[in-house]
Amino acid sequence: MEPTAVNTRRHQKIVVIMGPTGAGKSRLSIDLATCYYNNSEIINSDKMQVYRGLDITTNKITMQERRGIRHHLLGSFDPTESVINPFNFRQFASEKITDIVSRGGLPVLVGGSNSFIYSLLAKNFDPKSDVFNRPDPVSSELRYKCCFIWVDVSFPVLDQYLCKRVDEMLGSGMLEELKEYFGSGQDLRVKRNGLGQAIGVPELEGYVKDGLKCEEMYEEAVRRIKDNTCQLGKRQVGKIVRLKKGGWNLNRIDATEVFKAVMTTDDGGGRVAEIWEKQVVETSVKIVKQFLDE
Repeated sequence: MEPTAVNTRRHQKIVVIMGPTGAGKSRLSIDLATCYYNNSEIINSDKMQVYRGLDITTNKITMQERRGIRHHLLGSFDPTESVINPFNFRQFASEKITDIVSRGGLPVLVGGSNSFIYSLLAKNFDPKSDVFNRPDPVSSELRYKCCFIWVDVSFPVLDQYLCKRVDEMLGSGMLEELKEYFGSGQDLRVKRNGLGQAIGVPELEGYVKDGLKCEEMYEEAVRRIKDNTCQLGKRQVGKIVRLKKGGWNLNRIDATEVFKAVMTTDDGGGRVAEIWEKQVVETSVKIVKQFLDE
């Protein structure tokens, strides 16, 4: 990399929205892009959502929910050919940031895969190092000027919501999607250490292949999906805390009240939307505005 390119990159500003699965990162990115920063383009940093296919199972944001905002690295890679690791992601996402900035856009990095986020942003990234599972030092020097927004939710409330979300995903066609996935033999072609790891795939494999009429087998699979999803959220928060302790300047926004309202309100979402706007969106806008004005 030429020194001039490195110096240019250090002056590139990006917004990074982090948080556990289900915390509303995609929703916040769309709210910011449509209402406040319409030059925003979103770069996905979820390591399952980078692959094509299993849109319900991996909980990809739908075309309608994107509201015309351009997304990058979302469903971009063939899961039968590629396994995207942090080193690959660093290269692909860097190219997207350069492209967006060159067109006068604001890159917004959104996703829960903190290994991807770290690989992209850390100046001294070593693909052989593991700052999350070993005592390797976190690189506090970053390649870009970053505004970090960490959307957080207390674990008891988040766990309750995630279980509800799994039920909603199943009601939206997740089981049917996986029946087609296994029935077509795609599971034999997809890389097991790529999209084949998506939560829901291993848990429902036995039921779909062998036990479609066994209600007990289905209920056990759903229980495991919910448990594994909740555990994923806890691991993600643990990694975020690791980065914060390592010197990353993360702006934490507590969205717990929003999700409490989701679980208790039956007014069509009006109260939920009001709390979300006031506590999460307005706070985020202030943080981003100050960052962009610096």
